Amino acid sequence: MRKLIFLGFITVDGVIQAPGGPGEDTSGGFPYGGWQAPYGDEVVSKVLNEQWSEPFDLLLGRKTFEIFASYWPYHKEGLPGSGINNATKYVASTTLNSHDWKKSVFLKGDVAEEVRKLKQQDGRVIYIYGSANLIQTLLKHDLIDEFWLRICPITLGTGKRLFAEGTIPAAFKLTKGQVSPTGVIVANLERAGEVQTGTVGE
Repeated sequence: MRKLIFLGFITVDGVIQAPGGPGEDTSGGFPYGGWQAPYGDEVVSKVLNEQWSEPFDLLLGRKTFEIFASYWPYHKEGLPGSGINNATKYVASTTLNSHDWKKSVFLKGDVAEEVRKLKQQDGRVIYIYGSANLIQTLLKHDLIDEFWLRICPITLGTGKRLFAEGTIPAAFKLTKGQVSPTGVIVANLERAGEVQTGTVGE
């Protein structure tokens, strides 16, 4: 079985849209592209380097794939980002079915079912990065095993969110946690069954 792990920056109010730069994703008139930039520090860099240094494959929506494909094939890899060109890129798209970027595989048919088949195979861990629309489909089908979050101390009030309407109730356990000097909360969360309820104090 292969694990599917979301990793990325997120705001306190759950926004994951365009953390890396102003032109990354302006859909919906999003005005805050590049919001993660003020929160880089040695702890965040160390975490990023650790995460991207392990062998992995990628699962991407079309928009994120096109952003990656416009950059990584033409630049020397380094951390973070080492291994992206060598990773198999599984792409979920209804409009794109081929690309010159080597090791790009386009999923056909029902995305949730195709991802479920990928997870049943032997192979590398699969990272999903960005891909806000694709993530909603994966959440509805309970296909993401872990969330490796870097929570920035900022709210935006607008933008694509990680946990949008339609997210199923789910419990998680914290497998790694720390706070960086700029206030970024590093939280690795692993799926841990169903939501439990009770009465406080009993």
